[in-house]
Amino acid sequence: MSINFVTDKVKVRVNGRVATVEMNRPEALNALDLEMIKGLVSKLKEISESDDIDVIVLTGNGRAFSAGGDIKTMLSDLSETEFFPVMDCISELVITLYSIPKLTISAVNGAAAGLGLSLALAADYIIADSKSKLAMNFIGIGLIPDGGAHYFLEKKLGELKAKQVIWDGKMMSAAEALELGLIQEVTDNLQESLEARISDWLKRPVQAMIKTKKILADSNRPQLLKILELEKQGQLKMRRTFDHQEGIRAFIEKRTPKFIGK
Repeated sequence: MSINFVTDKVKVRVNGRVATVEMNRPEALNALDLEMIKGLVSKLKEISESDDIDVIVLTGNGRAFSAGGDIKTMLSDLSETEFFPVMDCISELVITLYSIPKLTISAVNGAAAGLGLSLALAADYIIADSKSKLAMNFIGIGLIPDGGAHYFLEKKLGELKAKQVIWDGKMMSAAEALELGLIQEVTDNLQESLEARISDWLKRPVQAMIKTKKILADSNRPQLLKILELEKQGQLKMRRTFDHQEGIRAFIEKRTPKFIGK
C-alpha cells in the first residue's frame, strides 16, 4: 500500500516499510529555509512514531539534493534573539535525523552543498549519483560549517582530513567523495541502486540493525549536541566579520572575494 503526505516544501511518500522524504523547493535547488527545516523535523518525528516503517530515504526534488542554507537567511542581519532560534531548528533537524530509530539513506542527486551536505551526512548511508557534486563550502562566504558538519566530518575522515575539507571548501565529484570516505556508494542509476540497497536491508534483521544504531547514537549524542552548540555560537561571530560580509557581496556580484582575515 502507498500513502502520500504532501506539504508545500516537504513531500513524504510511504510505500510498504519505506518512507521517502523529499525536499521540495526545486526552483531554489532545495535550499533549506526555516519553513522547510521545520517541515522536515515534523515529518521525521511523525515517521519515527510508525512501527510499520523501517527505512527512510532523504532526497531532493529536481536538479539538486540541496544547495545549502537559504541565501535570504544569510543576507538578513539577524540579531541573537532571531538567529539562535534558526540555528536551534537546524540542530533539532540534525539530531532527529541522526537519532531516528529507522535506517536512513541520503540519496544525493545534483548538488549537496553547505548545510545540504551536513544534512546528508546525518544519515546512515549515502548513495550519490555519479554526476552529483558535494561541497562543504561555507568558507567561501567566510562562515564555518553548521548542521553538525564538524562532528560528522571528523567522525568519517579524522581531524586532519576534516579540517582540509572544511578549509578548502572545494566542490567534489561523487567519485572524489567516495575515495575520501565521505559517502558509501556512487551509481549511474540512483533509483536502481537505492532499491537494491533497500531490498538488501529489508532482508536482514532490521530491528537488530536499528538497535545498534540507537546504542551508537545515544553514546555519541552528547558530543554531537556540544558541536551543534559550538557551531551556533561560532557562526554568530562569523556573521559579524568583514570577511563574511565581503564573501556575501562577492557571491551576489559574481566575483572572487577579497578576504582580509577579519
